[in-house]
Amino acid sequence: MKNNKITGTTIKIKNLEIAQHDFPDQMKWKEAKKACTELGEGWRLPTKDELNILYKNMKKIGGFDGGEYWSSTEGEMYGAWGQYFDDGLQVNFEDNVKGTHSVRAVRSI
Repeated sequence: MKNNKITGTTIKIKNLEIAQHDFPDQMKWKEAKKACTELGEGWRLPTKDELNILYKNMKKIGGFDGGEYWSSTEGEMYGAWGQYFDDGLQVNFEDNVKGTHSVRAVRSI
């Protein structure tokens, strides 16, 4: 399934192609992983390190809400990693079952 409303005019940084837009609603972690995959053609949730690349280039990429974003990287004991886009702090969001955060899809190029 292709969704140009999300991918739009993509931005390329290093080995990443980044969707132009966030998904319109915050999501739980498993929903976020599924939604990115459903974009097709290799789209996915960024890893923790890739999410930090997005943060460092957020002005160039544009469209971030300044809140918390999911990564695909699972925590060592529970939860999943994410990043605050207001200050760059990466944290293990302990509640990846009920908690909701923003989502930006990427794919490798």
